[in-house]
Amino acid sequence: MRILGIDPGLRATGFGLIDTRGDAMRYVASGVIRSGEGHLPERIGRLHQGIVELVREYRPTVAVCEIVFVNVNPKSTLMLGQARGAALGALVTSGMKVHEYTALQIKQAVVGYGRATKEQVQEMVKRLLSLPGVPSTDAADALACAICHNHGGPVIGSLGRSLRSGRVL
Repeated sequence: MRILGIDPGLRATGFGLIDTRGDAMRYVASGVIRSGEGHLPERIGRLHQGIVELVREYRPTVAVCEIVFVNVNPKSTLMLGQARGAALGALVTSGMKVHEYTALQIKQAVVGYGRATKEQVQEMVKRLLSLPGVPSTDAADALACAICHNHGGPVIGSLGRSLRSGRVL
């Protein structure tokens, strides 16, 4: 299975691709899609197009996107939500099945601690994928999304929904 992880952001949207067979994972590619300068609609369009091109080039089996947290600054949260919407729209219109996880779920699955630092996530991604160097924070977060999905993501996602609704035990 080829998993595409997406870490949405308006300035920089991280992406990471891994191939999996059971628990075995192999790094394929990672990087950042930059929206550049200009008016918001054009920037959103560039993010959307960049993700469509990724799907076309790498042909992932499934996509995973980090769920946006609510920031103290409402404007920042709204901008991030728009970038995430562009990413989800690009994935769905490209025919992808999309799974979503919170940052806490992703960190728990990858590092073993839901409040892990960015540096801890980067280091664990490097180790798990046997990378020669530490990936950028955006790329590491996207790769962590993909790793989370491979490490029982659907169970993690359903457990999170159950916990939020009070249906566990």
